[in-house]
Amino acid sequence: MEFGISTFVNDDTIDTVTLARAIEERGFAALAIAEHTHIPASRQSPYPMGGELPSIYYRTLDPFVTLAAAAAVTSRIELITGIALLIQRDPIITAKETASIDVISGGRFTFGVGAGWNLEEMRHHGTDPKTRGALLDERIEAIKALWTTEPAEYHGKYVDFEPSYLRPKPVQKPHPPLLVGGDSDATVRRIIRHRAGWMSNPLPVERLTKRIEQIRAAAEHDVRLSTFGTPVNPDYWDALANLGYRQANLLLPTKPRDESLRLLDEYAEAVTRYRG
Repeated sequence: MEFGISTFVNDDTIDTVTLARAIEERGFAALAIAEHTHIPASRQSPYPMGGELPSIYYRTLDPFVTLAAAAAVTSRIELITGIALLIQRDPIITAKETASIDVISGGRFTFGVGAGWNLEEMRHHGTDPKTRGALLDERIEAIKALWTTEPAEYHGKYVDFEPSYLRPKPVQKPHPPLLVGGDSDATVRRIIRHRAGWMSNPLPVERLTKRIEQIRAAAEHDVRLSTFGTPVNPDYWDALANLGYRQANLLLPTKPRDESLRLLDEYAEAVTRYRG
């Protein structure tokens, strides 16, 4: 199992360039970053983890700009959206942005997507929360068509466009890896439908086991298992490895430069000890 770093990149903490270089220099395999376009002031949707919404949610940089900057100063690490809120993004523009990152990085982009939890946020983008799952499915399919076909077309209930040319195409063939975030029966169905992998949050091992059993019972493809927000806990890492996870992305708290670098050093040492 390989180890990467997952984090919220903000505008008042370690800068993207320093962060990406530091992750690669310390031997980590990936950088996975979270996204929120904005946080509505109403705060009607409860924070899924309970309590007040952490301040880091309010200041996230755009994920595609961030990963493009990381791509420009690294040569090895995988660049992951963890997750991109595709229900809030135009699929044609997103297809171009993601393919562009894959080209700039030489084929190191991985597209993590999800349906989101902040209902007010998605409503501001014109998305009806009741139909966000169906919208997400269509946008995934439309982007895959734009990545792989020329001219590409898509005709669905929520996404509809006539034959069109879109360049660049991704470096990775047939297209960049797709990861679906979430923890529900709908998440399992979406992984199966799109032949995707699963990007799980740090759920209890029993819950991970249940979901993975569901996925493997129905999947006809090799399902990649990855994470966002994994704690620095070797016992938990053992459990992930036993479940067949290929990658664990350790949660790096959103901190200033010097503290972030110190934590990355500690994480690298912990991984070295774990591997023996």
